[in-house]
Amino acid sequence: MDRRKWRPSRLIIPLCGVIVILILVVLGYVLLCRPGELVFDDSVSNEQKTFLENTLYELKFTDDVTISSEFQTARSEQGILYDILVPVTDFYSTETTATSDANWISINDLDYTKKLLRFNDHYFLDDLDAGARFQYLMIDANEKDLEMIQDKLSTDLPVFPTRDSVLSFAQTGVTALARGMTKKLETIDNPTFFTQKIRGFLGNFDLLHTSNEASFSEKATARNICAKPVMIDVLTNLDVNIVELTGNHNQDCGDNDSNSTIDQYAELGIQTFGGGKTATQAATPLLLNQKNSGITLLGYNLSTGGYTLDDTPGANYYNEKDLINNIATAKERGDFVIVDMQYYECSEYDSVVESDTCDYADSSAGDQIGTFRHLIDLGADLVVGTSAHQPQTFELYGDGAIYYGLGNLFFDQSAWPGTTRSLVLAHYFWQGKLLQTRIVPTNYDDSYQTALMDEENAAKYLERLINARPVLLANTTSETNETDSATNSNSIPSNNTDSAEGGQ
Repeated sequence: MDRRKWRPSRLIIPLCGVIVILILVVLGYVLLCRPGELVFDDSVSNEQKTFLENTLYELKFTDDVTISSEFQTARSEQGILYDILVPVTDFYSTETTATSDANWISINDLDYTKKLLRFNDHYFLDDLDAGARFQYLMIDANEKDLEMIQDKLSTDLPVFPTRDSVLSFAQTGVTALARGMTKKLETIDNPTFFTQKIRGFLGNFDLLHTSNEASFSEKATARNICAKPVMIDVLTNLDVNIVELTGNHNQDCGDNDSNSTIDQYAELGIQTFGGGKTATQAATPLLLNQKNSGITLLGYNLSTGGYTLDDTPGANYYNEKDLINNIATAKERGDFVIVDMQYYECSEYDSVVESDTCDYADSSAGDQIGTFRHLIDLGADLVVGTSAHQPQTFELYGDGAIYYGLGNLFFDQSAWPGTTRSLVLAHYFWQGKLLQTRIVPTNYDDSYQTALMDEENAAKYLERLINARPVLLANTTSETNETDSATNSNSIPSNNTDSAEGGQ
């Protein structure tokens, strides 16, 4: 039998072929079937890595994906917006502009207890496209993977405020387009003259409020607190859309003019609260609901008169039971509650010398500080004194904020330094939350043209009001929620109007 010697070399070629095929299969899998990897460059923080890994872990990429992070000073269409960082400082700081050591926080952590600063000449809540640091994720991926990532992140990243979603609401102080302004009107023959220096600022808000104390009447003279009918142009030129009627002078020219003024507001689409043609109408809260934010405005008069108790026109007299019920109803709706109060005044009209007496919210009657704090204790989110003819101090208290007096936006009290000033409260709401209240001081002179204070004087004046706060705290305690008998009493004083009202 023929025996052939076995040679290993006979298997080498087939074996090599098998190995080559296996290598090709492996390479093919690696090149064609291996899922793409998620790669981060050094600009991505550990926090971002964790978020992205947890969010995108289920996705199967067809190619490697590289993610980087970068900050921009304006909104961009490039990349995916990850966060908006804004510069803030202490609520009581007089700073207005961010410095290099500013505290930067996420816009989602901003609230009214912090003070938002300008950045790069922009105030973010006015602009919403600048004035912040916009943090973007830059995705380097093929079209299919990019679309998949964008879809996933759009549901997992938070929503950020935009122009279309932030509700801006400016509250202003006393407006009385009367007396000296009536006399001035005779020489200028143009009521919008008084708005020329302030319209550029006030005209930019979704909602603009003022507390108008003078009804429009043909009886208006340079000696009474009634406004010439043409002076309605001051309000319409500014696009005022909310008028508070808690003032104690709206009936100075009679009930007919008071009623016709309320009708005129309605015809112009201007909403009113805190007063009305009857006590029932005067007590009706104003409900606002815009841009997914609900606000209830309550207005009361606890002052020297001007209120109604029957079917005659006047302001809404303070009633604590009514307040408590209104707050409870508003909270059930999820509304933010603002209480405006026409209170007894602090009067410093006897000298042309600068006085800071009224800075301390030291009313000439009653307990202004205790009363306003009591309103917060009862559930109000924000309390605003709209009767003060001179700006007063402000504070965070409990779960809310108090602005004791806003001063005169428009009036003729140019003889006393304090009464030419006012504070505009610029509120910014987003998704029902008060993000910020920006305090903007104004001033007017003998021309009665209201204008914004320049930055230097505004900072000095706000510092003065802030410095009134330690005395405010030293003179009162937050341990008691009791107010004076005038606040809690159910007795009704006589329905008279004091036309002298602290120098008016």
